[in-house]
Amino acid sequence: MLYRALRPLLFGIDPERVHEIAMSALAAVEALPPATPFSPTPLVRNLWGLHFPNPIGLAAGFDKNARLPHVWPRFGFGFAELGTVTALPQPGNPKPRLFRLAEHHALINRLGFNNEGANAVARRLAQSLRRPATVPLGINIGKSAVVDLADAAEDYASSYRQLAPFADYVTVNVSSPNTKGLRDLQAVESLSPIVGAIRGVELPQGRAHPPLLIKLAPDLDDGALRELADFALERDIDGLIATNTTIGRPGIVNQTETGGLSGRPLAQRSNEVIRLLRRHSDARIPIVGVGGVFDPDDAFAKIQAGADLVQMYTGFVYGGPSAPRRVATGLARRLEAGGFASIADAVGSTCG
Repeated sequence: MLYRALRPLLFGIDPERVHEIAMSALAAVEALPPATPFSPTPLVRNLWGLHFPNPIGLAAGFDKNARLPHVWPRFGFGFAELGTVTALPQPGNPKPRLFRLAEHHALINRLGFNNEGANAVARRLAQSLRRPATVPLGINIGKSAVVDLADAAEDYASSYRQLAPFADYVTVNVSSPNTKGLRDLQAVESLSPIVGAIRGVELPQGRAHPPLLIKLAPDLDDGALRELADFALERDIDGLIATNTTIGRPGIVNQTETGGLSGRPLAQRSNEVIRLLRRHSDARIPIVGVGGVFDPDDAFAKIQAGADLVQMYTGFVYGGPSAPRRVATGLARRLEAGGFASIADAVGSTCG
């Protein structure tokens, strides 16, 4: 209720500035004793040898520099994905680059992977994770903007080499619309050397490679999505994230800002992609669903379409600090009402 009262005031300020203020305020919370994860029994998931207290996660893009690895369970998140981090530090695209579409419950961003770089983030995590996180932490890696596409494989491998030792899983981001040419790397012939370079990295002290996921764009046609699902199965990719933001403008009128659209207008296409990937892979590869999750019904729709886990970003911005716990609590009620004993039983239940 407090956030709802404050939201009109906050939404009168530049959205990137509000985000910076929020992250600075949360830095004080980061130092507090660890929070007990929110973990209703029906919501517990175990994937890739990891224990997820509940399936609602923070999507990449919110904590770009991994400043707050311990904060997210306090809001009810069952996991968090940090980043996107690039091998080289970069400022991102010129400001303004983040825009609210409040009437559509949406955001447009063209941030461009603004972050401090893999070396700085790795050094920060080496310090902060001396105190273990209480929920799984993924790290999302992208291509440095100044690196040619031909050299992308080594660029990704450099980030992976530095960050994988601190990650419970790593996501390869080849689907952001805000780095020139990046989405071309979703083609199998371009993605294959990236995966090969990452798999060839030797991690320190004999540490095992964390699960490797790939984040896909919603704007791919169905044929390209099927090819990528086949590729993921052939190369033993551990999971797919569906989806990133869209360059389309479904239902948006008179919008001229470029960049990736997230929020409610993305929900339908995200669910379509999840359903297609699950059907085509015969449910053999885990899927993380993201795009337009604001309430328990949104999360439940993604799970029934075939998502094993669900992430929030824009829904967290609009819904406020209580949104993740509210979604998880409502999701547990949806499971009970639907006669599902666990979240795993509901995955893909409307996929056909």
